Amino acid sequence: MIEHEMLFLGLLVDGPKHGYEIKRKIDEELFPFVGLKVKSIYYPLKKMEQLKLIRKDVGREGKFPEKFIYSITAQGRKIFDHLITESFVDIERPFFNIDLSLYFLPYVDKKLASKKLRGRIIFLRHIKRDLNQLYAKQKLSLAKHLTIILEHDLDLVEAEIKSLTRLLGILDSAT
Repeated sequence: MIEHEMLFLGLLVDGPKHGYEIKRKIDEELFPFVGLKVKSIYYPLKKMEQLKLIRKDVGREGKFPEKFIYSITAQGRKIFDHLITESFVDIERPFFNIDLSLYFLPYVDKKLASKKLRGRIIFLRHIKRDLNQLYAKQKLSLAKHLTIILEHDLDLVEAEIKSLTRLLGILDSAT
């Protein structure tokens, strides 16, 4: 729930939003940079409302139906500030699905493993190409914090390619 709290509170820091706007920001603006998907926004919003971190008001524009407008409370802002500052120093060992496969590598046919790892590297190179294109296309128009996210993602993809290439060398020399 902490990531959801930081996400929703952060989206409300710059002003009140209705549910559809929150969902759109997550899907269209945040997902390409952070990769975070949220199935339902209303359950976490309801929980944060109960905790008095956000306030829900009813709004109406013209003849359109009523919609709920969410805004951050002073307590919510305090919690957001705490969560964001703590997240900078919160270090957990990253878990990659491939790590579990590598644990069982001694039980896998080395040629099959090499083939699959080469496919993964190809896929990672596609991701790297797409990130580089997004970076080049929007470098001048992107906010600095989004540029930082893209550069971080590129570093991670390059590190995985390097690591898998090294592993392939080990596998190929063993066969």
